[in-house]
Amino acid sequence: MAPTLSVTGINVDNVEFPPSAKPPGSKNTLFLGGAGVRGLNTEGKFVKFTAIGVYLEDNAIPWLTAKWKGKNSEELTESDHFFRDIVTGPFEKLTRVAFISTLTGQQYSEKVVENSTAILKSWGVYNDSEAKAIQKFLDIFEPQTFNPGSSIFFSHSPQGSFKISFSKDDSIPEVWDAAIESRLLFEAVLESIIGKSGVSPATRKSLAARLPLLLKEISDDDRDLDRNVINGKVDLNQKVSGHGHEKVPERKGQQETAKKI
Repeated sequence: MAPTLSVTGINVDNVEFPPSAKPPGSKNTLFLGGAGVRGLNTEGKFVKFTAIGVYLEDNAIPWLTAKWKGKNSEELTESDHFFRDIVTGPFEKLTRVAFISTLTGQQYSEKVVENSTAILKSWGVYNDSEAKAIQKFLDIFEPQTFNPGSSIFFSHSPQGSFKISFSKDDSIPEVWDAAIESRLLFEAVLESIIGKSGVSPATRKSLAARLPLLLKEISDDDRDLDRNVINGKVDLNQKVSGHGHEKVPERKGQQETAKKI
């Protein structure tokens, strides 16, 4: 396993996302792939609800390089294939949702479930098992209240379950609060954030801006992260514009009408 990549942190609306994070119980330290705000235009004003950061295992870099090396930030932003590879790739992922506005657990989870259910149905994989997983997700969030500064952490490893934990601040809890045995639900939740109709285009753009700077460090013949990426600190603060409109063949359909908050 390669050492932790040397990347920069990101400040999103005064929410700090450090350059690395270690999920509870994991032996891996993940690097910050990207981060951005989630909000909604209401009566001509953009209301910010959360800031979202997506962390990836170091092994994501050589895995993504095989297909995406040489693509620039704008090309990746417009490619739904690229984000599907992040969502489904065989590497550990951690998503932190930090609250800017106060939301109840019911308010937050119902919107997530609404979007995720639409995605699962568009993929043709919604069944009784996923319905039970979704109900468990709602039950986990029902008693919660999220004040500004509090956080939710979602995690999934290739061999593990969909794990959830809550924090009153930005600190990562030592243990998980709950686990759901559903890889597909985790994928749908992450897809609802960074996918084609995702609720955080800013996080999508951030991932597309930062990752090419790591992918290009790996040569076609030598994928040694320790030698090609770790030497020196990589500045991952460039900006990118554009929106994704590419059809993805990996699943049936796409979430064209997923609602946002």
